[in-house]
Amino acid sequence: MPEINDLIKSADWKKEKHVPVIDIEGSPSKEKLIKVNVGVGKEVSHPNTTEHHISWISLFFLPEGESAPIQIGDITFAAHGSSPKGADTSTVYSHHQGAFVFKTEKPGTLLASSYCNIHGLWQGSRELTLE
Repeated sequence: MPEINDLIKSADWKKEKHVPVIDIEGSPSKEKLIKVNVGVGKEVSHPNTTEHHISWISLFFLPEGESAPIQIGDITFAAHGSSPKGADTSTVYSHHQGAFVFKTEKPGTLLASSYCNIHGLWQGSRELTLE
């Protein structure tokens, strides 16, 4: 029986359009709120149609020295061009990008996961250092 860890894919985000890319704004410190932008398809655009889209992105933080990550939040993308008239008949399309804001006193690792309705689960990570 497969484990979920066996199903999560990762790759170089500059070559693969499914990997969540984590960007940290400014110079994070333990005295300030930290803003993290996460998106899919930074270098290679991901489709955003009813038939092929990113459904959600989740962000976790693993503080240095801890054994389990903390869930920062989830973003769900619900508008993919569908309407009561059918697939790709609407002019409304969610974009697979969002921001998370949190505070921490420890450095650690940011872990993002995303879900493509055709290609499954993907992950990306980035170290968070504090001034």
